[in-house]
Amino acid sequence: MKERLSKKKIIIHLIASVAGLAVVIIALVIWLGSYTNHGETVTVPNIKGMNYAELEKFLEEKSLSFKISDSSNFILDKGPGVVIEQDPSPNEQVKEGRTIYISITRTVPPQVKLPNLIDVSQRQAEAILFSYGLRMGSMIYKPDLAKGAVLEMSSNGKVISAGQLISKGSRIDLVLGDGVGITDVAVPNLLNLSLEEAVFVLKGSALNVGVVDYPPGKLDSLNFFVVEQMPMPGDSIFIKQGESVNLRVVYQNKTERHYEY
Repeated sequence: MKERLSKKKIIIHLIASVAGLAVVIIALVIWLGSYTNHGETVTVPNIKGMNYAELEKFLEEKSLSFKISDSSNFILDKGPGVVIEQDPSPNEQVKEGRTIYISITRTVPPQVKLPNLIDVSQRQAEAILFSYGLRMGSMIYKPDLAKGAVLEMSSNGKVISAGQLISKGSRIDLVLGDGVGITDVAVPNLLNLSLEEAVFVLKGSALNVGVVDYPPGKLDSLNFFVVEQMPMPGDSIFIKQGESVNLRVVYQNKTERHYEY
């Protein structure tokens, strides 16, 4: 009788031990699965172009984090603190809690020396500014015979000069000549002058040749003579330096000594 009871106790203890061991193993597997996030992955979002200040909340909602690995880049068309590279790449599958390493643009732009743009054309000035990492701002025209040439540079309402340090990405406003001076000049009499003589007289008065009305089928400019001009000459007729005078010319046949219209 005692032997039967003893065997029964052994069996009960053995079953209890096995059951206890099974419970421990199951609990350990559950704990390890929870600790390592076994089998739980998330898709890496595309964060290029985002500002790093927005990332913490954005990535936290996706069970991810980030760390800045490089912040030394400056790109003209991007603002400060913008993500330009990321690792892992977008759409990769990673475990929850993974750190995304990012490269961002500089939060403080570097300084450059302002190039000398005085007397440079507007098109050249724009190309030079771009090569220095600067932007073209507004353009203001004022009376000056140097049409389209830079007369003055400014930034944020302040006049600046060549060699001055300025932040990359700054907008440079330009004052340009409009090609018309501030001095009034009398309209010269160009009638009966050859076209070449008329051009010479206009240049001497700081005026430009406007539209020239040529007779059809004639190409010999040496035989063109002015028969009309606009504006007409006169002691009381004044225009600004740099303005134009339109001409109508005829062809003079020197052999036959008559004008052809």
